[in-house]
Amino acid sequence: MVEFGRLLVIMGLALAFCGVVILVANHFMPWLGNLPGDIRIEGENYKIYFPLASMILITVLGTILLNIILRIIRR
Repeated sequence: MVEFGRLLVIMGLALAFCGVVILVANHFMPWLGNLPGDIRIEGENYKIYFPLASMILITVLGTILLNIILRIIRR
């Protein structure tokens, strides 16, 4: 049971770290989330926002960064 509690704490810290990274990225890259390809539908009583192009860009950059880090670690 102690291992499960430790896992929950680690997951919580990782989630908090991701939140801080997103806040900092939003401050330094305000164009992120407003790329062509991000879907935004607004009506009188609703807003729908789906950042498709931003998600693809973050995924590609994250994959490249992770591959570089793993290649450095394996040497």
